[in-house]
Amino acid sequence: MVENWQDFLFPYQQAVNELKVKLRGMRKQFEEQAQHSPIEFVTGRVKPVDSIKEKMVRRHVQADRLEQDMQDIAGLRIMCQFVEDIYVVVDLLRQRSDMTILEERDYVTNVKPSGYRSYHIVIEYPVQLTTGEKRILAEIQVRTLAMNFWATIEHSLNYKYGGTFPADVRDRLQRAATAAFKLDQEMSEIREEIQEAQTIFSYNRQPQAQPPKESEDTDASRHL
Repeated sequence: MVENWQDFLFPYQQAVNELKVKLRGMRKQFEEQAQHSPIEFVTGRVKPVDSIKEKMVRRHVQADRLEQDMQDIAGLRIMCQFVEDIYVVVDLLRQRSDMTILEERDYVTNVKPSGYRSYHIVIEYPVQLTTGEKRILAEIQVRTLAMNFWATIEHSLNYKYGGTFPADVRDRLQRAATAAFKLDQEMSEIREEIQEAQTIFSYNRQPQAQPPKESEDTDASRHL
């Protein structure tokens, strides 16, 4: 068993902090170029110790295999406006040289029986420590805002019912998942109009250049 969890989790927290900055920087680049950003916002976390221990028991993960067998101790989540944006983000991540993609799981196209949709990417990321480089595993989930809303609710209910949902709750969740994806599809149908409107809105919010103020000498010369 891990003797000092704080020391063990330190590189994972550093990885989450660095990746959040880098992924948010990608969004900023699109904004600076006045382009639609496929990234709406980014969140990240390190899995709590109690959750790690619970998963070790549930998945039969041995302590000496924890770093290799638990891929989501460091977790990032990228939210997108449109389903199409998910695959744009995935392609952008594939092109990066500061991380290595080890595994991809497309639950957007291959939806889970529960109705869960998301795109999961397991990466190997190098963290620079005072003791040298340490390569750790992290999981990046890419999903739409609608998918994230459903997944957050499902996750909370999963804790309440211990993973075994009553039939009526399970059926309602599946219908809600279908409705959430229908919303995503409807938004995709008018995606170009939405993006155009957002571009206009963003432009109008930018501070407009003010004309230079006339100097006192110029103002006084009018009366000469």
